[in-house]
Amino acid sequence: MPVASTGDVVAQLRAAGCVFAEDEARLLTAAATETGADLTELVAQRVSGTPLEYLLGWTEFHGIRIAVVPGVFVPRQRTAFLVDQAAELARAMPARPIVVDICCGSGALGLALAKTLAAEGHPIELAATDIDATAVECARRNLTPIGAPVYEGDLFEPLPRELCGRINILLANTPYVPSQMIARMPPEARDYEPRTALDGGPDGLDIFRRVVAAARSWLAPGGHLLVESTEAQALPSIGVLTAHGFIGRIAESEELYSTVVIGTKPIM
Repeated sequence: MPVASTGDVVAQLRAAGCVFAEDEARLLTAAATETGADLTELVAQRVSGTPLEYLLGWTEFHGIRIAVVPGVFVPRQRTAFLVDQAAELARAMPARPIVVDICCGSGALGLALAKTLAAEGHPIELAATDIDATAVECARRNLTPIGAPVYEGDLFEPLPRELCGRINILLANTPYVPSQMIARMPPEARDYEPRTALDGGPDGLDIFRRVVAAARSWLAPGGHLLVESTEAQALPSIGVLTAHGFIGRIAESEELYSTVVIGTKPIM
């Protein structure tokens, strides 16, 4: 049945369980107007469970619009806290620190950090990697306009060797959902986002361990590794960092329900 009015859109979305039906109706209507898409089809897809961000083609993160496409991890609002922590560390560094965003997905973290610091007159040199081709293509849409390269490959493997030992800030929003918990995730994530962006192995720390094991050689002395975590995983993560010679600490935001584990490579 054709969608006849905004009221019809809201009613259909509300009936499908969309908590913010009015906001979603406004966004979908605007997207149809801007792109020429069929509003009826957009609403039907949303009602069937397709994430809103995929239908819009973007999401707002850290105050900026990030392009997203189907099959790419949608950045979570709580991850803005990781960007804030990275910005605080970067401000204390010399001009133009080298930043790398691995497991970058859409490139949201690197882009948000770059724009935040550029607005303060503190530019960074940014690069990003992801193992998923769809994510790499999406990240290039977001990062190419600011001159940041995106490399396809497993963690550090595709990075230029000249970056080894020179990275000042390493952003790593690694998959951290325990494998057995994937089935309990909301359908929008479980059924639409790539499992490689969610599944962290039996305890959620498999990819984190791999990142930490390699990060020490890639970071400059005094460089920082920032990884999003859960509250329960934070202390075990500190143990992993300590075992690899990092100075570890935990940062938490009650407002965003966010936990970030930070490992610093000793200067000596």
